[in-house]
Amino acid sequence: MPEDPAVLPVAPVTKVAGVTTGGAYELPVYPFVAPAELRGKIGRHAVVVIGAGLAGLTAACDLALHGVPVVVIDEDNTVGVRGASSRGICYAQKSLEIFKRLGIFERIAARGISWSVGRTLAGTEEVFSFDLKSLPNFDASEQPPFINLQQFYIEWFLVDRVYDLGTVDLRWKNKLVGCEERRDAIALQIETPAGRYEMQTQWVIDCSGSHSPLRAILNVPVQTEHVVDRWCISDVRFRTHPPAERWTWIHAPFNDDRAVWQHLMGDDVWRLDYQMAPDADPEEFSQPAIVADRLRRQFGADIEYELVWIGPYAYRSQCLETFRVGRVFFAGDAAHVMSPFGARGGNSGIQDADNLVWKLALVLEGKAPERLLDSYDAERRPAAHQNIRITTRTARFLSPQAPVDRILRDAVVSLAREYPFARGFVNTGRLSAPTHYVDSPLNVGVGGGRSVQNIALTLPDGQRGDLVALMEYAAYRVLGLITQPIDRYFAQALELLEERYPVRFFRVQSTAGETSAFPTIIDADDRLGAELGTDGASTCLLRPDLHLAGSLDGAGAPDIERALRKLLAQT
Repeated sequence: MPEDPAVLPVAPVTKVAGVTTGGAYELPVYPFVAPAELRGKIGRHAVVVIGAGLAGLTAACDLALHGVPVVVIDEDNTVGVRGASSRGICYAQKSLEIFKRLGIFERIAARGISWSVGRTLAGTEEVFSFDLKSLPNFDASEQPPFINLQQFYIEWFLVDRVYDLGTVDLRWKNKLVGCEERRDAIALQIETPAGRYEMQTQWVIDCSGSHSPLRAILNVPVQTEHVVDRWCISDVRFRTHPPAERWTWIHAPFNDDRAVWQHLMGDDVWRLDYQMAPDADPEEFSQPAIVADRLRRQFGADIEYELVWIGPYAYRSQCLETFRVGRVFFAGDAAHVMSPFGARGGNSGIQDADNLVWKLALVLEGKAPERLLDSYDAERRPAAHQNIRITTRTARFLSPQAPVDRILRDAVVSLAREYPFARGFVNTGRLSAPTHYVDSPLNVGVGGGRSVQNIALTLPDGQRGDLVALMEYAAYRVLGLITQPIDRYFAQALELLEERYPVRFFRVQSTAGETSAFPTIIDADDRLGAELGTDGASTCLLRPDLHLAGSLDGAGAPDIERALRKLLAQT
């Protein structure tokens, strides 16, 4: 296993016009190990994940925690993308809650930059600002609203965690070249440095990115929209630090009145994104000398800094017409691609995996029928469409193509300088937030589909914890959170339900003084009750992905059983 990236170096630098420029970070290199299939063994697996990126590694780690054996194949032998230093950098609270459950949140928090304040400027005037910690969608979780960290660190930590768990077969330099659907399995043809082999699997999760070979093999229809908007990423270290906040400029005088993003990442590296003119040459715009001139215009002629990495990028919007084809599921960029505004791309892929894995694990255990898996497409494809709509609106605001869009953008900016009501219409990226599955076929009661924040609790063993820890305590089953009294007969009925269904029930109390016939969690400040939206006696069913299936007011055991059957697609 590669060494811990606690002191990850940058590549050697060269002097250019008095400015220090560096190459990409030095990424770990993992060894190719010839799989057993190359020695004649017939490979038959439960799940194969294609692609060891954010979504693929999240799915693999989660499957391992659910006790599901999984094989991961990746055609490369490292994390991140060669030659692309930053790539994704912003990880939202929902993703951080998932990483807490997977066991890597502490490393992310130690390495990354937590932030909640954002400012938007037009020229030199601030026209909008926010502090996410004061907003109800972010204020209750044990995890911060956002942490900034280079994407390869997240993938590195996930690989380390996968190796620690010891139940994932992670195969580097294994490239998918063919796929054949069979009666009860998928046959995959894999190419390696030591030759080609075939393996069979019950299920495939394709996380191989926007150029997915499997998507092409299966001829899955995709809707694509290209946007004429290009940017240059400049990763920079400064001797004198700018504020550790998210700053965006709609009109930046130091970038020819075009947009600019400014974020702090790990290693004291600032990510600066500069919008190009439509007729700009991306290679010329990204030359170190040009970037150096732009930085001096932004921060002053005497600014001292080091260029860590520079690269141009463009984007498009893309979404498959289905996220499931038989035994194959598409997740992350293999399923959807969106513009980077609001950090919705990588976070959405992480949440794809979080949505799918608990369902797939229950099906493999025989605890739920295969039709439960249809809800993955029913929930995550609308989530992708929602994220694409939101990011497309931002793109229209930042780079208006139609005259009416430009008139609207300029009017909003002008009004926002003076009138508070207009500041909410300033759109430099609606930040990533979990999708509420309000139309999910799995919803069973009031509030069904709503994402629940990771509330602090006292666990049944008396230890301080949170909902994520309670989910681990319950072995990743559905949580039945009961605020109504539990007498002996109700307790017996609940025990029978626990024997028949993958559910664990807990009595929720505000103080430790009450007695209960069931394991008890203490919600001292009633934060959990407020988050669940309960008022009085009820039973709330919480899915393993911390989405509320529904609140059942005053429900008895038969009502709870009917709700469980619907949640598990057994009816």
